Amino acid sequence: MNQDEVYDAIVVGTGISGGWAAKELCEKGLKTLVLERGRMVRHIEDYPTMYDDPWDMKYKGQLTPEEAATQLKQARTGYTTRRERRHFFVNDLVHPYNETKRFDWMRGYHVGGRSLMWGRHSYRWSDYDFEANKKDGNGIDWPVRYKDIAPWYDRVESFIGVIGEKINRDVLPDGVFEPPMELNCVEEHLKANIAQNYKDRVITVGRVAHINGGKTY
Repeated sequence: MNQDEVYDAIVVGTGISGGWAAKELCEKGLKTLVLERGRMVRHIEDYPTMYDDPWDMKYKGQLTPEEAATQLKQARTGYTTRRERRHFFVNDLVHPYNETKRFDWMRGYHVGGRSLMWGRHSYRWSDYDFEANKKDGNGIDWPVRYKDIAPWYDRVESFIGVIGEKINRDVLPDGVFEPPMELNCVEEHLKANIAQNYKDRVITVGRVAHINGGKTY
């Protein structure tokens, strides 16, 4: 890096937040420097387990009891320690952290950060979520409500491509969707039975970031 270079903006970290910030700055024409502490992840070659099935792995990808005993924090969830994905997650033995009460800190030190490990499920919070702290007295009230965030949900969903169907439920606000995946026959049977027996319950396909080329917006 040329130390004499002058930048309009410097972004530290390339995860979902840092990556999006860099995108916005660059699109506005700002000369932007992005700093990342971790390695570059190369497509395909850095996915060593992409063709491996859990049932072909020792202990089906889980830690052995001996390994779990040394990974007390990561073993609590199991998600970060499975053999098919643990090479993307920070090892808490190498990079420990303190906690006064339980806090599952799932980190990834590489270009892209947790944008490579987040599972892609994309659900909007509703006012039930934004008002929960105020109503149950746990924590502090959110300074915003759904109407304040809704335009930003629109913007993000339009960029990442979220599949889903509109169900018109205030507890789960509808978004800017690409056409949903089809339910399989078992799911269709469940959906029909739920609709027949419960007027206030709905089965819908998962809302996942998955660009399928069928934009309806």
